Amino acid sequence: MVQIKTKGISSFSLHILAMILMLCDHLWATLFPAQEWMTCIGRVAFPIFAFMIVEGFFHTANVRKYISRLFIFAIVSEIPFNLIYGSSPIYPFHQNVLWTFLIALLSITLIEKAKVKGKWWLTWPAIVITALIDYLLGAIAMVDYFGAGVLTVLVFYIFREKKWWCFLGQFICLALLNIKVIGSYFYSISLAGYEFQIVQQSFALLSLIPIWLYRGKQGYHSKWFQYACYAFYPAHLLLLYLIWQYMI
Repeated sequence: MVQIKTKGISSFSLHILAMILMLCDHLWATLFPAQEWMTCIGRVAFPIFAFMIVEGFFHTANVRKYISRLFIFAIVSEIPFNLIYGSSPIYPFHQNVLWTFLIALLSITLIEKAKVKGKWWLTWPAIVITALIDYLLGAIAMVDYFGAGVLTVLVFYIFREKKWWCFLGQFICLALLNIKVIGSYFYSISLAGYEFQIVQQSFALLSLIPIWLYRGKQGYHSKWFQYACYAFYPAHLLLLYLIWQYMI
């Protein structure tokens, strides 16, 4: 029997893909609001980033430094984010996505410390309680994607293994979060005389394709690329805002 082996997708490729898709979404939100396809494919970016946050936690050499970097760039990103979403340097009604990831990352750290090896009946209640607190905290703090965004990261933490039931868990949880919890905008499509409604946020489920193709390979990595990934978020938001204001 001939076995076909695939190299899969590396961490480097996932980062590049997610950044491109996020850029498309933000281009739609600022410069090209008529191009709906850009925000549709942009829905794919967030779950990929959420997945990479979990991978980063398990592969980093220093969790504290990882949390510190995320915290610093969350602060740096706040003004560009506020300018885009509130047209003001201060906009307390919506916080950037790095705060979403920071809440989730802190929660994963606490769960890992609270784990009792071999005693799942103690670990799972801790996960459930943490998830409930995270959902409320995400909603109250009004971080990007609210509580559902924080839970998305936890989904990839809970169902991290490369097993069929983990893939199923990821799919079901992402479907519930994106279609039932935060899905609000619908597209009507007519097919064979029947009309169907597709939730815009449901396109986020397509993120599972590159995520499932990921094989744990890091790919290209360097310090400059690591910080470029962090800097890309506030830098592209600020640049888009400046171009947007010039065009108005």
